[in-house]
Amino acid sequence: MTRNMGRTDRGARLAVATLLLVLVFGLGVPGGGLLGWLAVIVAAIMAVTAFAGHCPLYRVFGLRTCGLNQ
Repeated sequence: MTRNMGRTDRGARLAVATLLLVLVFGLGVPGGGLLGWLAVIVAAIMAVTAFAGHCPLYRVFGLRTCGLNQ
């Protein structure tokens, strides 16, 4: 599994994941239930792909946000 995400992309994903978790657990998402769980799942996926540096959808679409030598 090669990296296909750059530093900025990974940082943005971690920031969005953190924001989603704060909204769910800190402030409580309006509507709760399904919307809350969906936000947690999206946050988890974003965090895992950020730490791994690899996004499977980028590979499908042939995208890279990192340099070629990373």
